[in-house]
Amino acid sequence: MNQKAKKLAGLSVVSAVALFVLGAASSAQADPSGTPQYRQLAGVGSDTTTPVMNALSNDITIGGTKVIGSYDATGSTTIATQAATACQAISRPNGSGAGRTALLQSLAVNNGCLQFSRSSSLNLAATGGAQLTYVPFALDGVTYAITGNDVTIPRNLDLATLQSIYTCNPAVVGSAPNFAITAQLPQAGSGTRSFWEGKMGITDADVVAGKYPCITDQSHGQPIEEQDGRVLTDTSIIPFSIASYDAEESQTIQDVRGQAVLGAIGGVAAQQINSTFPVTREVYNVIPTTDTATAPWSTTFVGANSLVCSDAATIQKYGFTVASDCGSTTNVTAP
Repeated sequence: MNQKAKKLAGLSVVSAVALFVLGAASSAQADPSGTPQYRQLAGVGSDTTTPVMNALSNDITIGGTKVIGSYDATGSTTIATQAATACQAISRPNGSGAGRTALLQSLAVNNGCLQFSRSSSLNLAATGGAQLTYVPFALDGVTYAITGNDVTIPRNLDLATLQSIYTCNPAVVGSAPNFAITAQLPQAGSGTRSFWEGKMGITDADVVAGKYPCITDQSHGQPIEEQDGRVLTDTSIIPFSIASYDAEESQTIQDVRGQAVLGAIGGVAAQQINSTFPVTREVYNVIPTTDTATAPWSTTFVGANSLVCSDAATIQKYGFTVASDCGSTTNVTAP
């Protein structure tokens, strides 16, 4: 082991994390299919919650009719969300931030193209337009992933060491230009990126400005999609949703983990259905605040007995647990 690896190992908490067996790839449910072609509630945004919301869109009906239209974060360049001409060629939003922006743009012109967005991070900053309510529905854990071949980065780290990595502390990651560790982040606008930056004590503005030269959000010249372990090298690290990892492992969704294994944080293994994991986050469906008491938003998203909150089996199938405050309307953006 080289000196940098020994130094990092000395900073880590000595513990092991269970390895996960790689499963064969399977296809995830894509954009809404079947009838009706257009749903009352069309939504875009987070890649992390795309699979579970796609599944819920197939399960949930009102009067026997599917009501949710959940559009993938990636795929064709444009999507058609409603029958109106204005809704036939919307640029596909990729990530929580992009989903929020698209929803706000639709509300601003009142074209009825989008009724909600998916978000894996909480952003209560003023919108400059319509007020939004972030309605939680599930709990996720977030940890770091490395390759199974990585001998530089231990499989158990405490938060302080992770923060040292993501602030490019030379005592931990080495010196430029040949860093011993490359800290990776998902693409701009990703909810996982925003959440992880907050936990690491860094800002996106500083990342974009190049304050942390060991950080990259690209692989082979392309933006890194969140929850894709195939971008990892044997000396890199990336944040990863535990729910997504578990769903990929079980072949519930397409397996893009590559050689990724999850690390423990503070000696707690990265296993879902574990509310005591050191790094957890709620995930949300974002709706106009003015519609929280209006059907079908209220029926579908709002309250512990809402259609989404009542479908615990599907939420758990995709690696999440039902949020303890599922359906709450207390998270409202600033005026």
